[in-house]
Amino acid sequence: MHYPGPDFTPWPPDVARRYRRAGYWRGEPLHQWLRDLAARHGDRVAVVGGEARWTYRELARRADRLAAGLRERGVRRGDRFIVQLPNVPEFFAVVFALFRLGALPVFALPAHRRSEISYFAELTGAVGYAVADRYAGFDYRGLAREVHAAAPGLAHVLVAGDPGEFTALSDVDAEPADLPAGPEASDVAFLNISGGSTGLPKLIPRTHDDYLYSVRASAGICGLDESGVYLCVLPVAHNFSLSSPGVLGALHAGGRVVLAARPAPEEAFPLIAREGVTITALVPPLAKVWLDAVPHRRPDLSSLRVVQVGGARLSDEVAARVRPTFGCALQQVFGMAEGLVNYTRLDDPDELVVTTQGRPISPDDEIRIVDQHDDEVPAGQTGQLLTRGPYTVRGYYRAAEHNAVAFTPDGFYRTGDLVRRTPTGHLVVEGRAKDQINRGGEKIAAEEVENHLLAHPAVLDVAVVAVPDPVLGERTCAVVVPRGEPPAPAALRAFLRGRGLADFKIPDRVQLVPAFPLTGVGKVSKSVLRSRLAAALAAGGPAVPPPATPPDRSVTEPTGGGPTTTTGGSGC
Repeated sequence: MHYPGPDFTPWPPDVARRYRRAGYWRGEPLHQWLRDLAARHGDRVAVVGGEARWTYRELARRADRLAAGLRERGVRRGDRFIVQLPNVPEFFAVVFALFRLGALPVFALPAHRRSEISYFAELTGAVGYAVADRYAGFDYRGLAREVHAAAPGLAHVLVAGDPGEFTALSDVDAEPADLPAGPEASDVAFLNISGGSTGLPKLIPRTHDDYLYSVRASAGICGLDESGVYLCVLPVAHNFSLSSPGVLGALHAGGRVVLAARPAPEEAFPLIAREGVTITALVPPLAKVWLDAVPHRRPDLSSLRVVQVGGARLSDEVAARVRPTFGCALQQVFGMAEGLVNYTRLDDPDELVVTTQGRPISPDDEIRIVDQHDDEVPAGQTGQLLTRGPYTVRGYYRAAEHNAVAFTPDGFYRTGDLVRRTPTGHLVVEGRAKDQINRGGEKIAAEEVENHLLAHPAVLDVAVVAVPDPVLGERTCAVVVPRGEPPAPAALRAFLRGRGLADFKIPDRVQLVPAFPLTGVGKVSKSVLRSRLAAALAAGGPAVPPPATPPDRSVTEPTGGGPTTTTGGSGC
């Protein structure tokens, strides 16, 4: 399968040959990988979720039968299929069935709503959409009705549970005898979502070869084997919980995946004790919640070997609490759905584990740390992280114009992260160069929220910026210049929900101002807005000190002369 032009940017042929010679790319597509696992591990339990306990053999059988059922309904190689399933076993059956057909799952998170799902459907021309009936109090069948009305090309809406007027996932079933040959390992396997900084999320084409390399290597780095039990508390489609090492890493090792419907300690701690969980992955706010819960609940966490924390920078103070509180190793993880993943190693000294975000998976992960002109900064200094390697993509899906900015001419991905490198090769994340907010591991593109708010008749201008938060790291604040009668913050939030925006993107704060501070070249100075918000919050004040009227044009900030870094999101 080939995706020429704007759909898929392949690795240069000589680079691809080098990765194959090095053994990174083994020519094994994901559907064949699952068959091989089923042959090796047969009756071992692969996936636990709710009352279900599926063996490797049963998972492979379910995937094959679902693939045959989808083919009977007209799903073909190359078709795109949106998958918005929570942490349920059916997730694995659906995605491996699509892999078997060579159809591409388009991964969506449970928190996404009409705005994001409709965009994915339009961008990809998706033919299908898989959802749960209800999850976390939300009825996804209602969302499916809205999306289907806007995207009639979604010929198949499959529902895990009560389907309503749609098709029950359990009814899509057939004998797999006549399935055609599956895709090649060099084909695109699926489209993942980026936490981009411009507009709606970008889609990331990952091939079978590159993704399985990252899974295999991650499982080794994280010490997974057949005795490993991975507890998935973050959304299963998130890159962190999917492959770092995630659920796929646990399966690769012949271990067991345990799915938690909710990440709260009252649900997760009993699962750890009951299933003998050895490894799990958290984002920093959730890690803090768990750490605070342990002294009160006194759970049995004796089986835990590793707690991973990633998705956002973990403070050194919180990192130092993990081993004494949980009684296991901390592993910091810093990566991105576009590719590069860094881990602290299990045999690293405590100081490196607590104070750094790890080093890359592969000896062929190329790292450049540069200034605003793309010149390398001196060793040990902070700069913008650029990377390329055997599992880092060379372009987003159908985004030729954005790719010209997001990637260098020689194929380095501009991560937008500010980092410095220690003498050991470990990276320390110092901040962001992108206009992106990391709200507890959820990446929010300021531009996307701004564009929605600008559609409100009472909003003349808006700037969405991050404000510091002791729990989530960052929260969002929409600084609004009103048009006429100032709108109520609650009305603006209701407006955004009415436009189908995911709840985690709804601004936590709304601040009204008469005008924005500007840079010396007349642009909105978001750095000044952020500093004023932070100062006001630190002082206990409810408001941002307003700029002079007319706007004070003497306020300046460096504008730089290098490339604009408005690319996809970081954090696994």
